[in-house]
Formats: sequence, structure tokens, C-alpha cells
Amino acid sequence: MSELDLVQLEFTTDEGLGRRAKLGVVVLESDHTLEAELREIRIKEVTHYIARIANDATVTPETLTAMEERLPLAASLLPIELKLDAIGYGCTSAATLIGEPAVEAAFDSAHPGVPSTNPIKAAVAAFTALGVQRIGVVTPYTADVTRRIVGHFESVGIEVVAVASFLEPDDHLVARISEQAVADAAVRVGGADVCEAVFVSCTSLRTFGVVTDIEHRMGKPVVSSNLALIWHMLRLAGVDDEVQDLGRLFTLEQNVGAS
Repeated sequence: MSELDLVQLEFTTDEGLGRRAKLGVVVLESDHTLEAELREIRIKEVTHYIARIANDATVTPETLTAMEERLPLAASLLPIELKLDAIGYGCTSAATLIGEPAVEAAFDSAHPGVPSTNPIKAAVAAFTALGVQRIGVVTPYTADVTRRIVGHFESVGIEVVAVASFLEPDDHLVARISEQAVADAAVRVGGADVCEAVFVSCTSLRTFGVVTDIEHRMGKPVVSSNLALIWHMLRLAGVDDEVQDLGRLFTLEQNVGAS
């Protein structure tokens, strides 16, 4: 290098990636599924940025609520210079137990004014957009955590008419539950005439490969934690593109249920 003159190059700048929308997502340390399913949605000039939050892979009320104090730091790992258009927290059960106001406050501390969501908030918005008031719920959780999910829906006026769980507390094992098992569970829970739609709760459960099959078998909408979260973040960011093969939710009229 000493024998050469270093030439300073000139450059220009542009808006960078994500010209339409930059979406930030805080996923769990134990996540196998949400980040992978995010990559399957490809919308031109929409970019996802990921940060991970430390968590215990054994899902209990105590391990879920322990994440509350870690959320501000995890959110801050998404640089404010990204100028995010929306931000999401990738844990349905933790968001439910911690409470939406606390999750929103944690995100707002790192990204003031950026709209935020989480899977349970997004699911409520999704069912409102779909015009659904009576749902079936599939979870992988223990009974005590499942009851909290059911209670949240009922507290906002969405009736849970059927519920079933794999009763598996290990998040790493939940991520390996087959899509076929999830599909069969959703069809079983959604079978009653009174049930208008099914919610597959947990960002670790895989649904992207079977959502259209489930809807075809039931003749009803199916919404998973990941489908709802991604849909809601896009709508909050003003992106209303239809996405094929991800069920009825992604074919709704633009920005319905975004708020």
C-alpha cells in the first residue's frame, strides 16, 4: 500500500433498500419459523429488518413476562437510522401476557412515533377486517397460556367457540410440528358451523405452505400469528398489495383493518 497512491472515490447516494417500506421485527432467540416465513413474502421495495430478543425456550407465564424488560434493548438493536415504517414483536403469547400497552411503550422508547403491532393485536385487526366474530383457536401452549389467549379474544368481543392445543412447552420442538399436523388441527377446530374462522396461535407454528389448503378444506378463513403480524405491519406501513397463496387475509381490500 505504501507504494501506491490511494485514490478517493466519489459517490452518490439514493434512498437505499425498502423504498416503499422498511419493516422491523423483533423475533425470539428461539425462533425457527417467523424469520423464515418473512422471507417467503417478496414485495418489491419492501424490506424486513430483524433483531432477536433473549428468551427461555420453555414457554411458561413466567418466562414470557420476563421478556418485558428486554424489549426496549431488543428494539434499539434495530437502528433508528433505518427510519422504520412499522415494527412488530414476534411472540403471540408474550405480547398477550405482557400486555399491548407495555409492548407499544417499549417500541416507542426506541422508535418514537413508529406504528407497532404484535401477533395478538394483528389477529384482532385481521378478524375485524374479515368481518369475523366467532373463531376457533389452535395453540401449542400449555393450558394456562392458552387460556390467556382465549381470554384476550373474548375481552375484545371475539367469541372463541372451540380451542385445542398440542400442549408442548418447548419452543424448539413446536417449530418442528409438521404443517400437516397444524392443518389437520385447524380443520378439526374449525369444523363447527358456528365457527367463522380459525386462528393458529404462535409464531413458531408453520402455516404458509398449507394456509390455502386449510381454507379450501374448511371453506373459512384461517389466520396464523405470522400471517396476521406480517399483514398488519404491511398495512400499517401503507403497503396494500395482494399476495397470492397466503389465504383470504392477503386479498382483502386495501388497508382494511390497518388501524
